[in-house]
Amino acid sequence: MTETAAEPQENPYGLAALWGQGDLVAKGTLLILALMSVGSWYILFVKLWEQRGLFAQGRAARRRLEQAVSLDEAIAGLSKNSSFRHVAEDGVAAAAQHGRGLGAQVSLLDWTSMALARAIDGVAGNLQGGLAFLATVGSTAPFVGLFGTVWGIYHALIAIGLAGQASIDKVAGPVGEALIMTAIGLAVAVPAVLGYNWLVRRNKAALDQVRRFATEVEARLLVKGA
Repeated sequence: MTETAAEPQENPYGLAALWGQGDLVAKGTLLILALMSVGSWYILFVKLWEQRGLFAQGRAARRRLEQAVSLDEAIAGLSKNSSFRHVAEDGVAAAAQHGRGLGAQVSLLDWTSMALARAIDGVAGNLQGGLAFLATVGSTAPFVGLFGTVWGIYHALIAIGLAGQASIDKVAGPVGEALIMTAIGLAVAVPAVLGYNWLVRRNKAALDQVRRFATEVEARLLVKGA
């Protein structure tokens, strides 16, 4: 005689129940956390792709400087979308303008250094794009989740008071559902914080490559202008 398999029971206190039984504030809090999570992962993958491209451009720029006879030849061999090419072109343009206007009042070294520094700052600004969002999510998502928890517990206590019963099933279910908000907030914040720290460290490595390239470009410009 075979026993019939017990049908799985639906969890009455899970995330689905929290969404189904939650009011407008609870659902809005969940949506905000979901948008924070999606935005964080999107920025993380986009910035990693941009950094990957910048590292590849750096390797190509170093090879061109080593192989090219002149700086102009090295620049011509780089991709038009390369950030390293833009830095080198700004340095060459500054060297060509030296001796005219304000450039006549400073040395070639100072003039090209300022131009290259501005170009490097532009690259740094592009790399920093989106990191503020990750930092904001990492610092605020736990508090958004905590707000959802406090709101859920508040409504759970009101429901218990109206029912006039404080049994374990009346307390554990609503409070457990409310605590899910805190867990979701932490789940959103932790990847954002880790991703932010990782991207900042990779940005520093990428900018170090740009600065070394700019130093080599400046050295060639000074030798050419001597």
